[in-house]
Amino acid sequence: MAGKTPPDDDQPKVFISAQAATCDQCGKELDRHAWMVPQENKKALCLSCAGLDLLVFLPSGDAALTRRSKKHSRLSAAVLQWNSQRKRFERQGLLVENEALEQAKLECSADAPLRKQRQAQASVRRAELDQEYIKAFAAKVRQLYPDCPPGRENQIAEHACRKYSGRVGRSAMAKELDEKAVRLAVAAHIRHTETPYDHLLETTRSRALARAKVLDKVNFTLRIWS
Repeated sequence: MAGKTPPDDDQPKVFISAQAATCDQCGKELDRHAWMVPQENKKALCLSCAGLDLLVFLPSGDAALTRRSKKHSRLSAAVLQWNSQRKRFERQGLLVENEALEQAKLECSADAPLRKQRQAQASVRRAELDQEYIKAFAAKVRQLYPDCPPGRENQIAEHACRKYSGRVGRSAMAKELDEKAVRLAVAAHIRHTETPYDHLLETTRSRALARAKVLDKVNFTLRIWS
């Protein structure tokens, strides 16, 4: 595992091996994907030798169940696996005492309706905040470009600020209503609605070339709208 640094918290860790291995204490041969507990000097133990074999595995995915199971378990360990594509260790779940897991399940079942209600309320609030942000973004567009056609500020804001889109309106800079971010959003709108950019992109298959051909038109429209 040299060069592959796992998350550095104090919780014991179990790693899912990418290749066959051997326990350095009992000598047991372990197949690929075996669960190993790292030790000093690059040694590793099987779960039994590490004293973790009586724990049960709780997969990631349920935050409340994981949090409560860890709280009630006197001994727990994070289970991690190396993701070769992302070049990092990723949590797969948690090893906890069975009694702790069962207690956590009972608690989660008891307050499930309340947690569902809170999640729904939080979702509504997030949607409200998104709408407030889009309105503020649209107002900033109208302020900086007062001569843009009526209603365009709303189109620009809704497109640029669409959730999970990765567009400029979702950036930290845009959330501060930075003028540069607003200008980029307006320029993108102009490019697609006031120029033949989309047609050029389809015919030339070159984003850079299509942008270059419409750049003067975009800048001219920005000046007209300002």
